[in-house]
Amino acid sequence: MLAELFAAAAHGCRDRSPLTQRLLTDAAADLVQGGVVARIMAGSERDREGTVPGLRFAGAVHRLVLEGLAPGLAKHYPSVGGQPHLPTLWEDALPALKEHADLLRHRVTATVVQTNEPGRSAPLYGGLLVAAQEAAKAAGRHVPFCVRLLEVGASGGLNLRPHHVGYRLDDRVLGDPDSLLVLDPEWTGRPPADLDHRLRVVGRAGCDLHPVDVSTEDGRLHLSSFVWADQLDRWNRLRDALDLAATDPVKVDRSAGPEWLAKQLARVERDVLTVVWHSVVWQYVSPADRAMGRAVLADAAAKATPTTPLALLVYEPRREIDYKFALMLKLWPAGISLSLGVGEGHGIPFTWNVTPWE
Repeated sequence: MLAELFAAAAHGCRDRSPLTQRLLTDAAADLVQGGVVARIMAGSERDREGTVPGLRFAGAVHRLVLEGLAPGLAKHYPSVGGQPHLPTLWEDALPALKEHADLLRHRVTATVVQTNEPGRSAPLYGGLLVAAQEAAKAAGRHVPFCVRLLEVGASGGLNLRPHHVGYRLDDRVLGDPDSLLVLDPEWTGRPPADLDHRLRVVGRAGCDLHPVDVSTEDGRLHLSSFVWADQLDRWNRLRDALDLAATDPVKVDRSAGPEWLAKQLARVERDVLTVVWHSVVWQYVSPADRAMGRAVLADAAAKATPTTPLALLVYEPRREIDYKFALMLKLWPAGISLSLGVGEGHGIPFTWNVTPWE
């Protein structure tokens, strides 16, 4: 079963990360043969698909490289200046795996995947513009609402500052053109909103079961290790996002989503749109917590008013659209429920296409 999950993760990397695909393909074969990967993954044999054991393994190996503990393997990793040579990758990986098997096992079992993708700020920014303007229309206002952003599963909080990011679009930059992080969102189409209105965020908070402190070297390494090493565009985005976070810190609370959300939503702010946001989190949440989260949100939605509106904005995979990631918006009390478009898991590129969210 574990080897099958590794193989499935390798398949998911096809055409996007040849390095990770080859590493996981060879690791799956090693698992079947009872090699060093079986020793590293001992205790994880019954892991469910949503815990992505293959990506935890790949992240642990990447961190060895980033820490300088696998010099023979580093020559294959572009994140440290290397150039992949796939035919010899596994041969060069084996010495590092054997030498650091106990460390790798500890990291694989003690950590969870944290892909805090700053590229997701691009569809989030567009979705927030839509939400703020649609809520204003429903309330009969001429000026979009200010936004209070609450992120469930926030990881290191890198997507809690969308208003401090620049978004390069045609001949202009939306958001903050002087930001340390300027994204090319690769949008097809445009969000159904007036892009000349600047997003105003007046409050933000996040929670995570395993928050990452991006002010520390350990936290930066942890997030960096889960970026596929041959995707330098993602690597560079993360570097810039971490630099931005250092100038604009946001604390992420260690908490389960439903309990934290209930406390946050108990505080109502007049003339502010409260937006609950999560991205690529749902697969990690237990059925019980999903049900509790829905109940908390439904209770708050029932109390929303035109002057204290509430929104849910999510970016999650959808089976019915071939596992593309859909940006979906619900607004209360306006009763608006829309799918705003679809994109890749990392947020870039993205296609705007408004349809009902059913």
